[in-house]
Amino acid sequence: MPVDAHAFNQAFTRARDRVRGGTADLAAEQARLRALIPADASQHERTWTSSLIDDLAAPPPPPPVRSELYKQAERIHAEVYPPKGTTEEKIALLEDGRRRIWALADLETPDAEYDIRALTYDLKYLEDALRNPPFPLTDEPFPTSDA
Repeated sequence: MPVDAHAFNQAFTRARDRVRGGTADLAAEQARLRALIPADASQHERTWTSSLIDDLAAPPPPPPVRSELYKQAERIHAEVYPPKGTTEEKIALLEDGRRRIWALADLETPDAEYDIRALTYDLKYLEDALRNPPFPLTDEPFPTSDA
């Protein structure tokens, strides 16, 4: 019987959160995860599940150290999201925010500029959705089935 990857990954995530949160015993969580692996699991399944179970003991990586430019970009993102106003005003606000964030990224070191540019992805997605809605935007309520 194969490992139920979805169930195992969910159990692993919950176990990791409990261990890192200090609310669970590492050895007990590892034993609980090992119990989810069927006796007839393939060698491949045993390898990847064991790797995850062993990694449960590893401390979490330290949070990234962000530059002042990144922090400025975060503040710009917070200014423009969620956008307010008419559709045109929202588009202009998002467009301006993305432009300002990209300008900061241009000033950043090459290894850190991508992190700043990544702050614009959700802004671009929302801007595109406002320009070309995936469904009609109206102020009317949804029609009923008897309409």
